[in-house]
Amino acid sequence: MKNFQSKVVVVTGAGSGIGQALAFALGKEGARLAINDRDTQALAETATRLQQNGVSMLSSAFDVSDKDAVFAFADQVFGHFGQVDVVVNNAGLGLGNYPFAEFDLEHFERIMQVNFYGVLYGSRAFVPHLLKQPEAALVNVSSVYGLAGIAEGTAYCASKFAVNGLNQCLIQEFRDSSLRVHSVHPGGINTNITRNAIDYQPKFDLFHKRFLKLSPEYAADVIIRGIRNKKARILIGADAHRLDFVVRLAPVFGTRLVNKILDKTRREVAAGWKE
Repeated sequence: MKNFQSKVVVVTGAGSGIGQALAFALGKEGARLAINDRDTQALAETATRLQQNGVSMLSSAFDVSDKDAVFAFADQVFGHFGQVDVVVNNAGLGLGNYPFAEFDLEHFERIMQVNFYGVLYGSRAFVPHLLKQPEAALVNVSSVYGLAGIAEGTAYCASKFAVNGLNQCLIQEFRDSSLRVHSVHPGGINTNITRNAIDYQPKFDLFHKRFLKLSPEYAADVIIRGIRNKKARILIGADAHRLDFVVRLAPVFGTRLVNKILDKTRREVAAGWKE
């Protein structure tokens, strides 16, 4: 998809971070937007800025883990615009690191509900509309944590691996259709994901400062270029490219190496944190 002019683009999690940056960038490209976020105030701020820039748009605040709300949103978008050309399932939720034998199962379930089921519902609700178009794109955001298993990151990794698995299946299923499916794997992007984590603690800010350095605007630019170039896998940041290369080259050794590096960094962050 080379041109977004007058295309109808759905973006979830548009209240901040990558979702918001995508909404602004695509609005400048002339797209008509349908945006979502569970944070009513953040969504309203994004909507106001888009309206000030003359972007045709629709906004709806709800949690993407609510299946009925997602399907109702799909009907609302199609009813309002009469078409859907691009869907970006971006909304996500973070969680800190916990040993597998100790983490809260309710936290695990909540992460899966948002990060995986939110993407699943968004894909299933909008694909029938996307297939009506001569050219369409489904963009599902996974993570670098969907490329390699990370010790004590079980819930987040499991949710992002699930998204990656879903994406790989859909890429194959729709390869001969008008619909292109894109699996997005951001590295360290400076979003609110650690601050909005369901178990947020102030010490998370040290990890955030250490790892999350790339701007959401950069991530949005990479995603848009990936859609234009019909790239099935969109890696964002040098860390994502390095991890992907190492794990694909030597799956067992590469994953062990990544975990050693992360473990060392966690210890350094813990040592630098003062209550």
